[in-house]
Amino acid sequence: MTNLLVKSVQAAVPINLSSLTTLEKMSDQQFYEFCQTNPDLRIERNANGEIIVMPPAFSDTGNRNGRIFGQLYIWSESDETGEAFDSSSGFTLPNGATRSPDAAWILANRWNALTPEQQASFAPIAPDFVVELRSSSDTLANLQEKMEEYIANGVRLGLLIDRKKRKVHIYRPEQVTEILENPESVNCAPEMPMFELEMAKIW
Repeated sequence: MTNLLVKSVQAAVPINLSSLTTLEKMSDQQFYEFCQTNPDLRIERNANGEIIVMPPAFSDTGNRNGRIFGQLYIWSESDETGEAFDSSSGFTLPNGATRSPDAAWILANRWNALTPEQQASFAPIAPDFVVELRSSSDTLANLQEKMEEYIANGVRLGLLIDRKKRKVHIYRPEQVTEILENPESVNCAPEMPMFELEMAKIW
């Protein structure tokens, strides 16, 4: 068994490479197995096939992520037009990148069009809605680039929440990014009717 220490902003993270036979670009199956053998890490893959390893979120960030997903889940159960996903969910975008937004939502007819096998893997679908919450180790530029990638690959609404500056960046296709300063709530209509993300407990 081979282990590699990768240094990050938060900590040194042990990575189990036992599922790999080569360090060259991973196939989809190799990437899936790599993630399976490292369940404590959040692992993404960009469109060039490069692996991005992220340690577990700091406790306060995880708490705020939970509050975001909690609001999304409650609305989704009431609305019944789609499915909500938490930060542990990975999706394969049309450009080949595998991303794990902090929260996501997909229309039911699009989700149900996938096969059970696709749903049980890193589903080949761009969510309709994504949220990224900036942590202390995230750079704003990197998150903005990720949000632009989401929109370019079919996401209809994206929220980038910058707690440090108390700003919410709102992304929609073919629209200029809207930036809200210290909002009390964020209205997600028309893409998600009647869903308002309350910000008081997220700040």
